[in-house]
Amino acid sequence: MSPKEWSDKRERQYEHVKESELEQGRSEKKAEQIAAATVNKTRKEKGETKDG
Repeated sequence: MSPKEWSDKRERQYEHVKESELEQGRSEKKAEQIAAATVNKTRKEKGETKDG
């Protein structure tokens, strides 16, 4: 589900956020969307993206 360019650290972050969202009662699809958006935002803030 997650992009290939994510580091192992970002993969772990994605899984952690996704699990947290599922525990809060979100659907699988919504949890994945929130987790991906969170990771992408963090990557951009940390300068890990080409346009960040």
